[in-house]
Amino acid sequence: MNRILVVDDDAHIRKLMRLYLENSNFFVLEAYDGQEALDLLSHEKIDLAIVDVMMPRIDGIELTEDIRPFLTIPILMVTAKGELQDKVRGFSAGTDDYLVKPFDPVELILRVKALLKRSNSISNNGIKVGSATIDIEKLTVQSPEGTVSLKRKECELLSELASSPGKIFTRAQLIEKIWGYDYEGDDRTVDVHIKRLRKNLGPITDVKITTVRGLGYRLEEI
Repeated sequence: MNRILVVDDDAHIRKLMRLYLENSNFFVLEAYDGQEALDLLSHEKIDLAIVDVMMPRIDGIELTEDIRPFLTIPILMVTAKGELQDKVRGFSAGTDDYLVKPFDPVELILRVKALLKRSNSISNNGIKVGSATIDIEKLTVQSPEGTVSLKRKECELLSELASSPGKIFTRAQLIEKIWGYDYEGDDRTVDVHIKRLRKNLGPITDVKITTVRGLGYRLEEI
């Protein structure tokens, strides 16, 4: 049974989420704010976190930033705001998906299941590119030249490109695969992450991401 952590300072929202999650056979733990969530995460096994943005002490953005250095669990961010800037901040912090209040509880369950399915499908053996290995669990790329650390979205993006070396992936395809089909941002998100990837992968000469003008990106094996 997957263990879900619900983090929200609104007791009514937590109760609603618990009801629907438990009816879908999930085990639910609750936290009032980010600090309480971190305390739970330090000693409880959690498979996915549902995090509200607006909370006392440590808010959802800060909590996500605090979680990412030591956990790669999926994070679903929930907020009453629908502004694009909030979504950009959330994804930059490391959230995996976004849900805006008021939400349909059925949609909540569908998103949770999709995130868990994606997370569980990741191979522990990593993805080989030449002499380099992409480890999406550890968020690293290892090669004889050294090891580099990546953020979660960067690692997922690199893994997607590495799944078919030489294949051209359009920005739209990458956004749908990594950020979800209903992501409301623009394709510049991909460009920003590719730029960061290239910078971080500097020492790893076996991995090269090529821009195909007017189309998208592809990964080259050197």
